[in-house]
Amino acid sequence: MKVRPLHDKVLVERLDTEEKTKGGIIIPDTAKEKPQEGKVVAVGTGRVLEDGTKKPLDVKKGDKVLFNKYGAIDISIDGEDYLILREEDILAIVD
Repeated sequence: MKVRPLHDKVLVERLDTEEKTKGGIIIPDTAKEKPQEGKVVAVGTGRVLEDGTKKPLDVKKGDKVLFNKYGAIDISIDGEDYLILREEDILAIVD
């Protein structure tokens, strides 16, 4: 199934975090926080401004991004977990 976000929405796949600390301690799944880093899978066409024009998004497919912890909506597509969030909930693009 193909999914294309609308307007200023972005479809993101969470990136897995490491299961060990720097000291070598293994972190169990129940104690892990959900990562705030992901890869952009699809982007919408852009935000519609008050004058009716569209402002293209700054992120593009394939970008690695950091996003707001509580701004995303969890969804499942074909058994895979994704997030849909607004561009304004993306904090940074990681190079």
